[in-house]
Amino acid sequence: MLRVLQFFKTSLPETMGGIEQVIHQIALGGGRHGYATDVLSLSRQGRAPAIEQDGYTLHRAHRDFEIASTGFSASAVTRFRQLAARADVIHYHFPWPFMDLVHFASRVSKPTLVTYHSDIVRQKLLLQLYRPLMERFLGQMDAIVATSPNYLATSPVLTRFSDKVSIIPIGLDRDCYPAPAPERLRHWRGVLGERFFLFVGVLRYYKGLHILLQAMQGVDFPIAIVGAGPIAHELEAQARQLGLRNIHFLGGVSEADKNALLTLCRAVVFPSHLRSEAFGVSLLEGAMHGKPMISSEIGTGTTFVNIGGETGLVVPPSDPAALRQAMTCLWTDAARAQGMGEQAGARYRQYFQADRMCAAYARLYRDLAGRQSRSAARDEGEG
Repeated sequence: MLRVLQFFKTSLPETMGGIEQVIHQIALGGGRHGYATDVLSLSRQGRAPAIEQDGYTLHRAHRDFEIASTGFSASAVTRFRQLAARADVIHYHFPWPFMDLVHFASRVSKPTLVTYHSDIVRQKLLLQLYRPLMERFLGQMDAIVATSPNYLATSPVLTRFSDKVSIIPIGLDRDCYPAPAPERLRHWRGVLGERFFLFVGVLRYYKGLHILLQAMQGVDFPIAIVGAGPIAHELEAQARQLGLRNIHFLGGVSEADKNALLTLCRAVVFPSHLRSEAFGVSLLEGAMHGKPMISSEIGTGTTFVNIGGETGLVVPPSDPAALRQAMTCLWTDAARAQGMGEQAGARYRQYFQADRMCAAYARLYRDLAGRQSRSAARDEGEG
């Protein structure tokens, strides 16, 4: 069985972002598709013993400090070398500049691939400093994976390396989202009523939640905002300033409660307005639950998940009026909302199931490992 090492700055269950979910889903699928997975990440809690987690092994190195959302760790270099020595394939997740440094410091000789989750959008000055390292790192990869054709077509970085890019859409396993207990459904109906819009995600600058709050002026739709993050207090202050009475900041919730909210909501609203939002795993969770979606056209995978006029509505970014109009449409037209939700569920089943994603990665892993074996055999024969 092939052994794969996945490396990223964070992992479940310590942090709950979209990339962490992707890493988890890929690792979960290994048993069915012929690969075993080690996951190495950094942790605020310091180095901890390796743990078996849902069929794969999670390793955590102490995060020493962080600059511009980039974690650094001296111990991670040693741990990476140890795990890479026994791996057949190294699987990186971009962006994380420290990862590039570890790759070169470790002089990796194993087959390598990177899943390219997002361009670096906000830190323009730091990007100029990082660009030479980034281009050298991507140039050394044996394969690069984009998560949607939309992102490949619009990323100036990916288009430079298009000869080595494969497209493997993100997938989720419906069985990881068990049906919510009746008491949790009753609880959330009592809190939010029978109809509400739902946002799920880390509360970051590019999520467009300030636009959502602006859009709610003059209407009174209940909105549940699930997640924590660096701009939570700023958003709560904005809601108070605007006099919004029906915005429910729920913070982080359990998986059981998240499933209950996804089951009950009228639609998933996802107003991300910058390219930092490369795919939208929360959108995909909505589709998986058969919910219509509202998202913005930002030239990324959000519009690969949500097809405007079919699985939901797509509006211009940073346009509160257009967002309000889309929400009003789904709020007042139950039949249209239901029909779009059904098409969203069908699209999930066709393109975005975890087993489909894991099978594609398994083929790529085997291909990369096979290339190295053939190359080694040729070198031995020539010697």
